[in-house]
Amino acid sequence: MDEAKSRRGRRGSARRYPPGTPNPVDIHVGSRVRLRRTLLGLSQDKLGQALGLTFQQVQKYERGANRIGASRLFELSRILDVPVSFFYDDMPDDIAKTVGPPAGGFHDQPQASYEADSLSRRETLELVRAYYRIANPKVRKRLFELTKSLGRAGDDS
Repeated sequence: MDEAKSRRGRRGSARRYPPGTPNPVDIHVGSRVRLRRTLLGLSQDKLGQALGLTFQQVQKYERGANRIGASRLFELSRILDVPVSFFYDDMPDDIAKTVGPPAGGFHDQPQASYEADSLSRRETLELVRAYYRIANPKVRKRLFELTKSLGRAGDDS
């Protein structure tokens, strides 16, 4: 038994929080669900319907009050059209160091991350919503290409 405890300690076992206190990882994952839902212009009610849940349950997930299980996280990734890793991207170091594998992790290359600050700005959300309201896919594609070229032109100056 002592050997098992020492092995768990070396791996960086999960920290326990007082009852009623959400785990910071759950809060982060929930905030990423909220971010993506908002970017897509979905209400908590619509997401709840897609998951077979009430909006209150979605609200608890987003606050981190309820943990999101693996199968539900996979379902969310499909509904919100993001990889499961999206929900863990941009996790602050102080949270990431409390759980998980030894420092350095298991991956060979650093993972690309999403820029949470600019993605959660109102201007960005409105732009994304307006973009997806364009019904004609050819017009949407042309706007996308125009936006990319304007972004590149800004890099030149």
